[in-house]
Amino acid sequence: MNSSILIIAYLVSILSAISLIFIERKEPNTTWAWLLILFILPGVGFIIYLILGQNLSRQKIFREKKVVDEKKSKVLMEKFKEEKEKGTSAEFLELVRMNYTHSGAIYTDGNSVTTFINGEEKFNSLINDIRGAKEFIHIEYYIFRMDNLGKTLIDELSKKVKEGVEVRFVVDAMGSKSIRNKDIKYIRSLGIKFHIFFPGILPYVNIRLNFRNHRKIVVIDGEVGYVGGFNVGDEYVNKGDQFDYWRDTHIRIKGKAVNELNKRFILDWDYASEGELKNYDKYFKLQEDSGNIGIQIVSSGPDHKEEYIKNAYMKIINNAKESVYIQTPYLVPDEPMKEALKIAALSGIDVRIMVPDKPDHFFMKWILSANMGDLMEWGVKFYTYQKGFIHSKTIVSDGKVCSIGTANLDIRSFQLNFEINAIIYDDKFSKEQEDIFIKDIEDCKLVTMEEYENRSRALKIKEALIRLVAPIL
Repeated sequence: MNSSILIIAYLVSILSAISLIFIERKEPNTTWAWLLILFILPGVGFIIYLILGQNLSRQKIFREKKVVDEKKSKVLMEKFKEEKEKGTSAEFLELVRMNYTHSGAIYTDGNSVTTFINGEEKFNSLINDIRGAKEFIHIEYYIFRMDNLGKTLIDELSKKVKEGVEVRFVVDAMGSKSIRNKDIKYIRSLGIKFHIFFPGILPYVNIRLNFRNHRKIVVIDGEVGYVGGFNVGDEYVNKGDQFDYWRDTHIRIKGKAVNELNKRFILDWDYASEGELKNYDKYFKLQEDSGNIGIQIVSSGPDHKEEYIKNAYMKIINNAKESVYIQTPYLVPDEPMKEALKIAALSGIDVRIMVPDKPDHFFMKWILSANMGDLMEWGVKFYTYQKGFIHSKTIVSDGKVCSIGTANLDIRSFQLNFEINAIIYDDKFSKEQEDIFIKDIEDCKLVTMEEYENRSRALKIKEALIRLVAPIL
């Protein structure tokens, strides 16, 4: 009986391996990682593969979404396309053109941007803007909890509904898995239009760990927009149990780029709500200049084969002349990204990466340690944030161009999640981000090669094992 079960398990693994190699055609490193799991853990490996790795349904699930998105994007932003390169300095014209040609990211100037690195300040500003809304509020978060912060936000939104303001709210099914049916019914009873992005097949059960909507977007009256790393939960305003302090980066945008944020929201809303919105015109406005900052909103996701945000990151790194400063909570770079960082460091560029000292997932420390060693060898400097947990996803180069958004420096953000970043072209603003990075170093520890080489034997073993499966995490 046991031998029959084992034979069946291996047959299933063989069929899965055939799917991996000949049908799904994943990247070689990812394929080898899955083959290892399938044959070391027959049966169990197949279940893990169904939850984390199987991409055959990806094409079917998102084929229609891709077609609809592309058609609606052209209609929504046709009248703004003349902005695509206007005002761009020659220094960054290649980056702007790549983002526009590759992903349709329109360049807009005339923006003003405010940075938040503390959740309390960010949500105080957001709630103040919500209170001033006159027409509509569009909200999209990966994680939304009905805790103190979540209830406060819902209460503020319900007041605006009573004033006649349209409120739409979409959250990811996996990130917001703590939300129950009673919470959803309550939110909808207040008049808030609320939907779940990519829900599970069964209530309270969602094995779809891939293809999550990791975006965080707020647009108010088409005039103010928010994007960045903060989700909605008490931990993001420094009232969580796991960390004393949550360090993140979020921005508030006023100006023409808000239309680009709203475009992304509406496309995601259409997918989650199955086309609830019929008329889009009133949600897009020809904005007056609010400042002089140039911005491209770049989004990427598993509905496209191309890795738009990753390519933007690599172009920024490759274009650097003096420095590249990166903050990321998760460091799982693929080989091309490692090569870009390595070449930059070997070219004399000051490459610094800031990561958490204590990750929020135990295995991330092993992956982080493994990748740090590969890059430190070539001159990349690593700083571990000691004050709390750093969740910021930022890149700033030469104090002239920067990226702030939702995408981590990891394979999951590049290939499997729906993400959104603001690429910002402005010397003054980028220098401010560089100064913030330098200030954060005061709360960090520089990892020396001597310390790294003296890490424990147990950690080295964990690194060796986690390297084999890192491409699928």
